[in-house]
Amino acid sequence: MKYYPAYLNLQGKKTVIVGGGNVAERKVITLLKSGAAVTVISPTLTNRLLKEKERGSIIHIERNYRKGDLRGSFLVIAATDMPALNSRIATEAPSLVNVVDVPKECTFIAPSVVQRGPLTIAISTGGASPAFAKTIRKELEKAIGPEVGEYLKFVSSLRGKALAYISDKKERERFLKDLASEKTLHRLRTKGMQALKKAAEEQLEKLKTSR
Repeated sequence: MKYYPAYLNLQGKKTVIVGGGNVAERKVITLLKSGAAVTVISPTLTNRLLKEKERGSIIHIERNYRKGDLRGSFLVIAATDMPALNSRIATEAPSLVNVVDVPKECTFIAPSVVQRGPLTIAISTGGASPAFAKTIRKELEKAIGPEVGEYLKFVSSLRGKALAYISDKKERERFLKDLASEKTLHRLRTKGMQALKKAAEEQLEKLKTSR
């Protein structure tokens, strides 16, 4: 099966997780980081999920799943240890649904993810081998260090200044492309964040004064 890759805006969206074990916990933590409004339906919760409940980060419905529990949801994840129940949830979901480790019952599958600040890299084998997707993720984590995320945050702030201070359109485009070039990535890895930051700020200052 071929999947269409997409990033979802879950900010404030109702997301329902059925299940309260370790698998559900991993899904909940990821969804919370995405800003989703998370409801967990399960008689029991892991210790981590109990802490999230105490913080008010999630809504907990402390019982087994019932028909109608998915009403108004934007996204649903079936993460119980009962295949028949997971299948039932998949058929009753009014929206996007993921049944953990059963791609054929999903309307979307969750990729393996590398996160470096604003940078998100999603890896999927289309359900062929989730384990291999994780292996590739580990390789990418070695190749793309946390300094990339730090640099992207810096570029985001510098981009705003460039738009405000560099009036010449061609000069501005050249400056922004240079910030994102392969050469710059090489400099980041060899010279470090501080050296790159200093050079970029000095270049911006020159372009400002030459307007």
